[in-house]
Amino acid sequence: MTPENQRRLIAVREFLKVIVMAAIIIVGVRYFLFKPFVVRGASMEPNFFEKEYLIIDEISYRLRQPARGDIVVFRAPTAPQEYFLKRIIGLPGERVKVGNGKVFIYNKENPQGKQLDETVYLPAETDTQGDVDLQLNDDQYFVLGDHRSVSFDSRRFGAIHRSDLVGRAWVRGLPLNRISRFTTLQYGL
Repeated sequence: MTPENQRRLIAVREFLKVIVMAAIIIVGVRYFLFKPFVVRGASMEPNFFEKEYLIIDEISYRLRQPARGDIVVFRAPTAPQEYFLKRIIGLPGERVKVGNGKVFIYNKENPQGKQLDETVYLPAETDTQGDVDLQLNDDQYFVLGDHRSVSFDSRRFGAIHRSDLVGRAWVRGLPLNRISRFTTLQYGL
């Protein structure tokens, strides 16, 4: 083999190594750390719209517990092959009561219940329809869509289990004019 052919062979091998390593990294990140998600439906309007592209953080919940206000992707209770995007409202061990258009949380800090103030992300006139009173177990969460009048959420299918959570919405990537990063809200409960 000529020296020129040897150099080409070495260059091809190095190129293939780079391609293989890049593929391993991309697959690892895609399947174990971050997952793309496309919003479907109107249940999270006015904060999320149809066909927006989100990046879902799948690693945070391995390191910490889900928090009230987190926007999460989870397996749909009625069709596990589908995924829903909703907001965590009630945490394990709490009692959540929906009535008279409002959401109340009962927990150790608020044994008499406290109305959840959602004016940071919902219009003031939002009416949370339904009549629900649900005590959550140690591995359950109560989730609601932001567009309360059309959302199929815990008011209808009940609490979701921790094991059904895929991850939390981390970044909105598209459309470009709405790129944003999401943080955990502070409710004062």
